[in-house]
Amino acid sequence: MTNETTAVALVSGGLDSMVAAAMAREAGHRLLMLSIDYNQRHYLEIAAARRIAHALGAARHVVLPIDLTAFGGSALTDAIDVPKEGVGEGIPVTYVPARNTVFLSLCLAWAEATGARDLYIGVNALDYSGYPDCRPEFIAGFEALAELATKAGVEGDRFRVQAPLQFMTKADIVREGTRLGLDLGMSWSCYDPAPGGLHCGLCDSCRLRAKGFAEAGVADPTAYAASPGAA
Repeated sequence: MTNETTAVALVSGGLDSMVAAAMAREAGHRLLMLSIDYNQRHYLEIAAARRIAHALGAARHVVLPIDLTAFGGSALTDAIDVPKEGVGEGIPVTYVPARNTVFLSLCLAWAEATGARDLYIGVNALDYSGYPDCRPEFIAGFEALAELATKAGVEGDRFRVQAPLQFMTKADIVREGTRLGLDLGMSWSCYDPAPGGLHCGLCDSCRLRAKGFAEAGVADPTAYAASPGAA
């Protein structure tokens, strides 16, 4: 039986997914949170995801291990240096092949098993690194796929892929997290953690994070190993 009050939120441990999950909670959903431990370089985000799940009162938090280093093909899952020169044009080497397709498929499976019909993901297509699986076309395409690929979908009980940050800038996201009363410092964004559990300050994700706080006029609680440059 469909439980319209339950949502499955994909929570990486990053700022965006934290805010998206909090928005799901504000919308009145009972939260099931899914985090994927894919043996990523920035493993500290899993600890952040656990903190976020506790802080948001998740009914259940599943950390699912899937070792994507077996495939490689990304600076996050292979012996490829994380770029530190600033956010450039095109799709960067930190793109993990089909990552959000894989992760949303797992969210979909859990949602169908539990009767949830809302899937929350913290992607945005304004201040981001150009990943194809963060774009509105991808979200719409996956929602259409879910209708065809599930028992619930083919029987007319459709799933909704909620991407509430889709058209927000990082500054908008910081403001929204502040409005929601979140401790944004418990999130983790860095792709290449520095010794001592610090954000490196120079990877794309650190630069975009720092830019968001600066443009929002909100004090950045992040400890960086190096001062982030202009994104």
